[in-house]
Amino acid sequence: MAASPKRAGPSSPRSSKPRATSPTSAPRPLSPQERGSPVEAVSKLDVEAVRADFPILRRMIGDKPLAYLDSAATSQRPVQVTEAMRRFTEHSNANISRSVHTLGAEATEAYEGARAKVADFIGARSADEVVFTKNSTEAINLVAYAFQNASVKPGADPRFVLRPGDEVVVTEMEHHANLIPWQQLCERTGAKLRWIGITDVGRLDLEQVDEVINEHTKVVSFVHVANLLGTVNPTSQIVARAREVGALVGLDSSQAVPHIPVDVTELGVDFIAFTGHKMLGPTGIGALWAKAELLDAMPPFQTGGSMIETVSMERTTFAKAPAKFEAGTPPIAEAVGLAAAVDYLDKLGMENVRAHEKELAGYMLRRLETVDGLTVIGPRVPIGRGATVSFDLADVHPHDVGQVLDADGIAVRVGHHCAKPTCVRFGVTATTRASGYVYTTTDEIDRLVAALEKVRKVFA
Repeated sequence: MAASPKRAGPSSPRSSKPRATSPTSAPRPLSPQERGSPVEAVSKLDVEAVRADFPILRRMIGDKPLAYLDSAATSQRPVQVTEAMRRFTEHSNANISRSVHTLGAEATEAYEGARAKVADFIGARSADEVVFTKNSTEAINLVAYAFQNASVKPGADPRFVLRPGDEVVVTEMEHHANLIPWQQLCERTGAKLRWIGITDVGRLDLEQVDEVINEHTKVVSFVHVANLLGTVNPTSQIVARAREVGALVGLDSSQAVPHIPVDVTELGVDFIAFTGHKMLGPTGIGALWAKAELLDAMPPFQTGGSMIETVSMERTTFAKAPAKFEAGTPPIAEAVGLAAAVDYLDKLGMENVRAHEKELAGYMLRRLETVDGLTVIGPRVPIGRGATVSFDLADVHPHDVGQVLDADGIAVRVGHHCAKPTCVRFGVTATTRASGYVYTTTDEIDRLVAALEKVRKVFA
């Protein structure tokens, strides 16, 4: 299929992203973030042109072409990403910082250039507000550690001090990466963990916000886009309430940054976490963005080389952020790959990505409705949700579903998706999850539905 010049492909001009200067089951008005842009009714992605950049999509599974519907777990990588990493490895591979030779200078420039690109992509005011981590999990743990450290250190910044009677707020739809670190923090400090519940239709129960977030709340950390339900959470009401009570507020944006436009200034939060391998980049690299003043106040999460200012046998002083949070040799080639992924998404245009996925979500939901015995877990309309759809097929275990689908070349995720409390909320132990991305087609969704009909016959 020939690529249409009117549709955005990977070689299209970079879309402009305006910078901001300031930071349910019951019917309710949807936020702009949930509704999406009014210009996104029709996707402008040329999906066939995009797919040409992903060699793995030409793979056969047995005698079936691969239909990759597991991008919420890990996305595939375009040749632009793998080539950028190969070029770095073959021509500029060296350690960063303190090198006077050419390769070291090139490696340092590539690494810090990647930081700048990531910062620009999320609307950060400065590249120094971006800390590279190995993934979202490490980024969230880094923030939780700041609270733990401050709570036992005399004279620590009071914003990070937790005492018995203080409260930490999450939601019932968190990935374990944004739940367990806060559970552990509360156990160690005597603080109380509270959460905002989920409605029967897979949305946050916003009627609970004013009660759950109160004068005892010190930090609110909640999921931006839910990895099991696909829900795009409205942020403004929760952020505003956190500000009213003086709490710090952050987002697990692992499933948001790859799929919708994200501007940290516009969101008005204090920190976000996200990861490279879900946004067309490599594994082993993620990022924490936090306001500069908070990074300055936070202690290092790990210590060792590359993050010091001075060292003697008696004491050590630390470098300024972001260096003080990046102990040891960092994932340099992976940062180069992440920068290439950012370039790729920038050229596609994140509004185009969002529009394409909104169409995918609507199509997937409509097609899944035709499968007898199938129940969608999460919002059943393509408003305020992404193209990640979890479902239960009556009387068939998700692992059996996944195996039959794999025999047809269709890759989905099965299990609890590191969101066991969400599963408990909806009375299931596991689900089958299909998730699309920039390279996903409606034909692949049709194949999914046809294969699910086969599953029903096999286990009838």
